[in-house]
Amino acid sequence: MTAGGYFGRALIVEVSGRAATAAPLALEERVLRSYLGGVGLGTWLMHRCAPAGVDPLAPAAPLAFVFSPLVGTPLTTSAKFAVVAKSPLTGLLTDALASSQFAISGKLTGHDAIVIRGHADELSVLLIDADGVRLEPATELAGLPAADAEAAVRERFGRGWRTAAIGPAGERGVRYATISHDGRHAGRGGLGAVLGAKNIKAVLVRAGTKVAVADPSAVLDAARDLRKRSFGPATAKYRELGTLANLLAFNAVSTLPTRNFTAATFEGAPQLAAEELHEMRGVARNSCASCSIGCEHIYSRKGGGSQRMEYENVFALGPLCGVSDPDDVFAASARCDELGIDTISAGGTIAWAMECVERGLIDEPWLRFGDGAALLRALNAIGARDPGLGELLAQGSRQAAGVVGHGSIDFAPQVKGLELPGYEPRSLQSMALGLAVNSRGADHNRSGAYEADLSGELDRFDGGSAHVAAAVGTEDRAAVMDSMILCKFLRGVFTEPFTEWAALLTSVTGWEVVADELRETARRIVRAKRAFNLREGATAADDSLPARMLETPLALESGRMATLTAERLQSMVDGYYAARGLDQAGRVVPADLADLLLDA
Repeated sequence: MTAGGYFGRALIVEVSGRAATAAPLALEERVLRSYLGGVGLGTWLMHRCAPAGVDPLAPAAPLAFVFSPLVGTPLTTSAKFAVVAKSPLTGLLTDALASSQFAISGKLTGHDAIVIRGHADELSVLLIDADGVRLEPATELAGLPAADAEAAVRERFGRGWRTAAIGPAGERGVRYATISHDGRHAGRGGLGAVLGAKNIKAVLVRAGTKVAVADPSAVLDAARDLRKRSFGPATAKYRELGTLANLLAFNAVSTLPTRNFTAATFEGAPQLAAEELHEMRGVARNSCASCSIGCEHIYSRKGGGSQRMEYENVFALGPLCGVSDPDDVFAASARCDELGIDTISAGGTIAWAMECVERGLIDEPWLRFGDGAALLRALNAIGARDPGLGELLAQGSRQAAGVVGHGSIDFAPQVKGLELPGYEPRSLQSMALGLAVNSRGADHNRSGAYEADLSGELDRFDGGSAHVAAAVGTEDRAAVMDSMILCKFLRGVFTEPFTEWAALLTSVTGWEVVADELRETARRIVRAKRAFNLREGATAADDSLPARMLETPLALESGRMATLTAERLQSMVDGYYAARGLDQAGRVVPADLADLLLDA
């Protein structure tokens, strides 16, 4: 008997020519219990379904939509899914989480995951429901933004279908293209390019069955309790101002990356701050599906219309590129949405190019820090893959630096090929370690070590063993939350996270889960991610930061110098390896490989 919350199978869809065929893959209970769902189960599926060394954009490369046992329950923020694949930006494992009704309908096709491989002869849409799968031509959708494609397929196939689609950047293979749905994005690592390489414009799912939980009464009680706590002080910031509330706070403590990480404060920050925009431009607040927090803040745009703004897109398209006019940042963010590209990688790659222009390494004198029109022009060139600059920047900063040369890789703001988020590593040294060792590359969602840096309990300018423990702890908690799946904005409402998460899983699945089991589950998922990357050619040398972060101290307004040396970072990396039970080269030891159930 399958555990509550699961169907015990994944759907493997082979797209070939003008048709699609599907076969179920039975998921053993020990695999489900060991990996849960979401990012964890998606990682196991990549080991199982991705040929070693496969090109991420080849037909044989799989892309998985992965659900979790909590999807479809009344637990707040549980309507989330993971998209997992080998990244065309990094060449390593990537995953992205998103919230929408697509998660619920996708799971209720009767599967815990949907894995897509192959290549269609023409631009198509893939439809999946309880009756099976089919491929339909959709050449008329070519070049449309994802939102317009969603509207078109809803009109064509009916409102009962939920859609995940790519924009023109995904069709054209921009290496940081996104997959979008209901205005939200599975954003990082180029998942949209993977789907575009399969000639699939959109995946449509329709609910056709139900899944039972083990103890409906206990789940309902837990849902009521969690909803009540979600209105408490731990989530107040997100309800009141959204994630953009971080901008002024980070600026005040010299950790707001500015002009391609050459500074950590931005003089134009007040113009872009949530406090200012909320007063002058705020028009609405919204929630993801099945969410009681409501962190989404929507602002009016100059000339009409509105735009959802978050800290990361404002940081990447604002301070990182030296742009302070909110209308320019709003327009750039909207253009990223229309094209279907990751705002962090777009901003990071353009900021790198702006510095290259300053240094005389790229001959595009119009591309200057602080120029909002230039920012938008560069985004358009990337989305169209215009010959020259557009084609270069569509590769991301690491590959572009390989073309430009002249030491430009030293200031390319990336780890493992993924552009850095809005956290200055030199003044947040727990986060520096988290960014360096993360399997996805430079990432703030799979390693929230900045929480420890900003807690006041550590010296954030002097990384050491306490910072290692903080990085490991936040990475473990993220691994469980991303696999159950629950929104990270709930993390502060749990006083004993592993114990409380174990109780939620017990009520849904019927397993007798305890905190220690979940701690081991977290460690297993982290090891499985690393094992995949090692299989694909990653080495310990990849667990590092750009040379700029390790060779150039950062002058703070307080007069203090924030310094992170290569030696200090390597000492923390070594400590991380030891804490994870890895060997001195960062490899998973043979005794732990058996625990990953890769032969199941």
